Amino acid sequence: MKTLIGGAIAALLGLIGIVVWWSDFLTVLSGTIPIVLLLGGALAIYLGFDEMKDGWGGGEAVNADSGSSEDVEKYKQEINELKEELQTLKKEGSE
Repeated sequence: MKTLIGGAIAALLGLIGIVVWWSDFLTVLSGTIPIVLLLGGALAIYLGFDEMKDGWGGGEAVNADSGSSEDVEKYKQEINELKEELQTLKKEGSE
């Protein structure tokens, strides 16, 4: 309840402050908007360039992921060997 009352008082004081210092508020706003636009545009350019750079290397990643069936069988065999080794270790630990 205290937070609600404090928030209402702060909002009311903020509204009164904007009305009283309207011209100062517009001065600050007119100085802030170009900086926000500049920083937002720079961020958009950076993200667009980063996305474009990821697109250039995207074809190589797809080819690297498509392994041969020989590799798949090798990994399956290795997994089975590790499972067997884990089972033997569990048996030794329980004894």
